[in-house]
Amino acid sequence: MPLSEHEQRMLEQMERALYAEDPKFATALEGSGLRTYTRRRVYLAVAGFLLGIALLMVGVILPKTWISVVGFLIMLGCAVLAVTGWRKAPKPGEAQRAGAAAPRRQSRQRRSMMDRIEERWQRRRDEQGH
Repeated sequence: MPLSEHEQRMLEQMERALYAEDPKFATALEGSGLRTYTRRRVYLAVAGFLLGIALLMVGVILPKTWISVVGFLIMLGCAVLAVTGWRKAPKPGEAQRAGAAAPRRQSRQRRSMMDRIEERWQRRRDEQGH
């Protein structure tokens, strides 16, 4: 559901105020690093999974059971990392900004935070007589 013009202006004003007060924090909230981080995490997990397969094969070829067990454990751990990283990654085309929706688990908390900010904003405007 798109925001009304008034809500968009309020959001832009809040973003400008955030950038003016703490540009480092505002840049960190943009979230472009999150997508890169999760993508890199998934790629490393896939590489680790392939390494685990190689160790599993080496353990089968050589009569060394412990190498196969280590390879299997590496595969299992990397599979878990890849799946959890894939779920947390923002979808392509999603712009993670200071006011953007978070993952489902945190969306309720963020929504309530935005509601509180909006209420404070409205109180300030009412107190100033606007």
